[in-house]
Amino acid sequence: MARVRARDRTRLPDLELDPDAHAPPVWIRALGLVTVVLAGAWLGLLVVGNVRAQVGPMDTTMTLRPSLHGGTKINVSPLGALSLDTHSGPVRLDVNVDQLDPVRSQALVDHPERLSGLQEEVAQDVEHGTLDVAERSCVAVVCGATTLGLAVYRRPRRALAAGGLALALLAGSGVTAYATWNPESVLEPRFSGLLSSAPALVGNARSIVTEFDVYQKELARLVTNVTKLYDATSTLPAYTPDPTTLRVLHVSDIHLNPASWKIIASLVEQYKVNVIVDSGDTMDHGTAAENGFLDPIADLGVPYVWVRGNHDSALTQRYLSRVKNVHVLDDGRAETIAGMRFAGIGDPQFTPDRSSAPGGDAAEEQAGDRLATALREQRAADTPVDVAVAHEPTAARMTDGEVPLVLAGHLHHEQNEALPHGTRLRVEGSTGGSGLRAVEGKYPDPIEASVLYFDRDTHRLQAWDEIRLGGLGQTTAEVSRHLPEDALDRGRRQGRPDTTPSASTSPSSSRSTPRTPTPDGP
Repeated sequence: MARVRARDRTRLPDLELDPDAHAPPVWIRALGLVTVVLAGAWLGLLVVGNVRAQVGPMDTTMTLRPSLHGGTKINVSPLGALSLDTHSGPVRLDVNVDQLDPVRSQALVDHPERLSGLQEEVAQDVEHGTLDVAERSCVAVVCGATTLGLAVYRRPRRALAAGGLALALLAGSGVTAYATWNPESVLEPRFSGLLSSAPALVGNARSIVTEFDVYQKELARLVTNVTKLYDATSTLPAYTPDPTTLRVLHVSDIHLNPASWKIIASLVEQYKVNVIVDSGDTMDHGTAAENGFLDPIADLGVPYVWVRGNHDSALTQRYLSRVKNVHVLDDGRAETIAGMRFAGIGDPQFTPDRSSAPGGDAAEEQAGDRLATALREQRAADTPVDVAVAHEPTAARMTDGEVPLVLAGHLHHEQNEALPHGTRLRVEGSTGGSGLRAVEGKYPDPIEASVLYFDRDTHRLQAWDEIRLGGLGQTTAEVSRHLPEDALDRGRRQGRPDTTPSASTSPSSSRSTPRTPTPDGP
């Protein structure tokens, strides 16, 4: 009996298993659910999220895609694409132009009076297509997330929760897109591919500045012009300039790249440029042996305004002063060229000459002061200067308040800055892709130039196109259009819809963080 009681005392207690004892933490389960929802929604959009829509004379496919920045991308294969900052949010609207309907296009050709109603027709088509995309996307994300949730969890309740969460995320994305909708984004499109060689796709510079129509009307004009592009097949339409604008091509820091002259000649022809402004560093060492590199300037066919850079010698300047169509500006001298007044000053430093110590920023500021003094004298003589030119931005900043616009280079990257007293500073990148030194780095520097549009009467800057080509061995091309803030303000004062430039295109912002080069650097 005692032996039995001893066994009872040593018997271990029975253990009950807790079904949640080995379950993962709550945050891991939540992360897993979110992953399933996002993956299922994305798969659903890929499989059933496309909508075929007729937009005017074109057959298009519209779909929503996950994105970190939002916006709208219009793919016009094989010509390229246009990117519009229409909204912010985690979804992007992709519009693929599949084909041009020959019947509807021929009807427009046979009955051109129908073009007057094309804008309203396209606006309705886009509205219907967008609603269809929204409805199809809701079904796609719910089905995709629910199906994947059922496959992963094998529980109907978890699968339905995944579908509901996917619908909530899509609805939240739609609210964000609606709240950040920017109908004026079509005024500053970014072109890529072959479309970058057709800058007239959304109209000329004056219409961009003065016409603040609603998004649907601008989209109608876009579709109409894309129709013309397709009709032209392999021959892209030439840029038709607005007779009320003057076009200035700004180049800089060519650094002996022979390919630059062909690029410049092409831009002159494509944009019907009136004047070329070169803000220096055309050479690398400024020797007499390099002077023959400058001879193609005489064949460009338009006036060539030039200031000396820190890699251009006095010998270079004397040679250029004898070249046809070249206007060398120095010591604040002003000239009227193509109806506009230009003034400039050469860089006081010549850094390839190691025998003399460079003057640094102090020398640049003194040169800028001389240029500012010359600008004040021109204004006092009732011959105000429209555009000032200096090579180094440090010198250019000294002209603040004395001229509406000052152009510079030297940094090898584009930069825009609204100076405190009202002058706009535009720094051009390297039109030579930093020259032969482009092969020194891991990636080649891009080739950059800009076309500036001025009002022919007031000589005020209306807009500019930044042109960026892939560097050595690359074949990419991008054109982005920008508007000065004062032009947008004029539009508001005239009762047009309010619009605010994005941070990436604000006159006071720059493409990349400015860097201060050493005197013997760029």
